[in-house]
Amino acid sequence: MRVLKAVVSVSILCLVALSGFAHGFVTPRTLLNRLSVKNDYLTTEELWFDQTLDHYSPYDHRQFKQRYYEFLDYFQVPDGPIFLKICGESSCNGIANDYISVLAKKFGAAVVSLEHRYYGKSSPFKSHTTENLKYLSSKQALFDLAVFRQWYQESLNLKQNKTDAENPWFVFGISYSGALSAWFRLKFPHLTCGSLASSAVVLAVYNFTEFDKQIGESAGTECKAALQEVTQLVDQRLTLNKKELKTQFGAAELEIDGDFLYFLADAAVIAFQYGNPDKLCTPLVEAKKAGEDLVAAYAKYVKEYYVGSFGVSVETYNQKHLKNTAVNEDSSDRLWWFQVCTEVAYFQVAPSIDSIRSSKVDTKYHLDLCKNVFGEGIYPDVDVTNIYYGGTKIAGSKIIFTNGSQDPWRHASKQTSSSGMPSYIITCHNCGHGTDMRGCPQSPLSIEGNAQNCSSPDAVHKVRQQMIEHIDLWLSECKDTGRSYM
Repeated sequence: MRVLKAVVSVSILCLVALSGFAHGFVTPRTLLNRLSVKNDYLTTEELWFDQTLDHYSPYDHRQFKQRYYEFLDYFQVPDGPIFLKICGESSCNGIANDYISVLAKKFGAAVVSLEHRYYGKSSPFKSHTTENLKYLSSKQALFDLAVFRQWYQESLNLKQNKTDAENPWFVFGISYSGALSAWFRLKFPHLTCGSLASSAVVLAVYNFTEFDKQIGESAGTECKAALQEVTQLVDQRLTLNKKELKTQFGAAELEIDGDFLYFLADAAVIAFQYGNPDKLCTPLVEAKKAGEDLVAAYAKYVKEYYVGSFGVSVETYNQKHLKNTAVNEDSSDRLWWFQVCTEVAYFQVAPSIDSIRSSKVDTKYHLDLCKNVFGEGIYPDVDVTNIYYGGTKIAGSKIIFTNGSQDPWRHASKQTSSSGMPSYIITCHNCGHGTDMRGCPQSPLSIEGNAQNCSSPDAVHKVRQQMIEHIDLWLSECKDTGRSYM
């Protein structure tokens, strides 16, 4: 039994009467979660598990230490449900105190969360060379979750002197981890009663022009026009005095123009993605009406909000940084780009007409980045990824898809309901990425995902109620059968 292989055992259940932005909130460039605050966790106590390095090899039996967390305060011993919260593409520093805590309390659930392989403290290697990254993929990560889920269930049974018992499991994820949540139910339906796939980017996209188009729609007529004017002025000034221009934005270190232009595009995206559109649009529209220098107004927003309040590092956009193979807390940038460049792409390119971002942020820029950072022959075969998982035609069951109306990532998610897979779009002025789990706006962070800050809290509440109804139904069906599937 794998029970004996854990470094730290599961806490004794008889005593028991959601770094970025916690685990899976996609930021535009790197899909990293950058909004977590140390005190906003249900638990930060590290536990460890011996994980298989290559699940697809019949002869490679190497293992590595994988970090996980458990929160048992609400767990109804012995047969309460277990919520598996998937950590995404960043260091997993605990279980975030978001809406999952409300759900855990309501359903009497234990919450466990496994750090994604390679990220944070769960790296199999001491160097992140391209060769060493070959075991970094969504497919390996899904197997990690399956093996961990089986081991954890066996651990519970052992501590309660049970044999072959099954607690009902439910899987949660947001953004990339939301896609993993949907894919886990698709590939391992016998291991979970159902999945919540919040803002789940299940569609690998080579030329993701819909991303930029959504920014224009979310911005509205005046703000969109101001942003487009900023882009035109920046493109012009970049040919005149690029050093002075980059310094104005505090980004002189970005020697590659494409990196700089991507940085400026992302700075705008983040306002809509995380539910703070007014932070960007109000000062920009006011500056345009007053005849002020729009580039200066935008530079002020970028430095004060995107870099200052939001906390994004300019270094994230520097390809020199992405080539760093050292294993540390800053490794997430390189790791995620490897997944982008080998599996999912999500290349946020400028549409041919009416774009917000510079036309220089094109497919060639992305492919050149993959080649420069990881070497020859590295590119994303999105057709293979979508054939394997199904894209938005995913043929799973008992998966809840949720998206925010202003979130540009929703165009890589499943937005149309189908049999056994309800899809809900939360509509409001500041409904962004993962709104159902985090509320809005999401910077500064709102503990337990308070929906009252949303421009339409009733819209959030309605979707949350629908989530609860499905979770309740699917958990009860599991209990009726005595297994974690039906």
